[in-house]
Amino acid sequence: MREKQQIAIIIPCRNEARHITACLDSILGSGYPHSNMQIVVSDGESTDETAEIVARHAQQYNFISLIINPLRTVPNALNLAIAATSAPIIVRFDAHSTMEKGYIDYGLEVLAAQPQVGNVGGLFINQYENDTARCIAAAMQSSFGVGNAHFRTAARDGYVDTVPYGIFRREVFAKTGGFDIQLTRNQDDEFNYRLQQAGYKIWLDRRIKVNYMVRGSFAKLSKQYFQYGYWKVFVNRKHGVVTSVRQLIPMLFIAFLLLGLLSSLLINKLLYIYIFILLIYLTTSFLAALQANKWQMSLDVFTIQRVFTTLHISYGLGYWQGIIDFLLLRKKTADSRNEQMSHS
Repeated sequence: MREKQQIAIIIPCRNEARHITACLDSILGSGYPHSNMQIVVSDGESTDETAEIVARHAQQYNFISLIINPLRTVPNALNLAIAATSAPIIVRFDAHSTMEKGYIDYGLEVLAAQPQVGNVGGLFINQYENDTARCIAAAMQSSFGVGNAHFRTAARDGYVDTVPYGIFRREVFAKTGGFDIQLTRNQDDEFNYRLQQAGYKIWLDRRIKVNYMVRGSFAKLSKQYFQYGYWKVFVNRKHGVVTSVRQLIPMLFIAFLLLGLLSSLLINKLLYIYIFILLIYLTTSFLAALQANKWQMSLDVFTIQRVFTTLHISYGLGYWQGIIDFLLLRKKTADSRNEQMSHS
């Protein structure tokens, strides 16, 4: 039998008192030996009881530790936690989630079998706060909603461009550097891009499952996807390349909505073309929503359809705002981050 490797599980968090216990308990019950495990929670100066809960766990389990993240950002939390560990395998996890049994073992199995893989991850298994969250989750499992994000659509095992909450070889951080502390969002995607540029591959294994608590409101969803689109532009500017074609589609959709409407007002004949294309989008989104609802006609279909529109418009608007800020005005990320926080 192969000897179990030492692993370090790093968890960024802030104000996760409602979820951190379930998160830690799922790791402790994952089936991986506690003697081969270190858990580091990097807390962004929580104002709830998160730190106290983690401290109580640390008193019971000497391999759990709490460190403070004064910048209160996810990439800084991750970098601090990595620096506080020495294990050859880093498992990046999230306080808002729980892992199913075998999560770690399956990941290590892939890394052992495929030396070229630097990061391995699995699927989101959505958990719901309310009925709205259930509809949001259904939309985010649809390729119409999120494109070819295989970790959401469960399409296949194999090489992908990113995975959530990866299991990394420690060596990749030495070769590529840590997570970019300038990024409020998209720090995982950006790091995975650098990982691949360094010659490593990313593997998705559908046996690896993360139970993820889906946001239960349209306001939170809209803010999340606006920020995804916004910070994607900074990533593109940093690397001088569009890292994936699918990110451009919502941006082009926003351009069509605005320019198409303006053109229709100036040239009446274009109005019919504009309406026709909108009807194609609405029909396609309705059919995709019906499919996401397992072909059962109900009010949920229209809620899912609304989620699709929220995803596409929010991401597209965020992308255009990013173009203005990062490409036209050449803003620094610190200025942009402060503006984003002031409007949240």
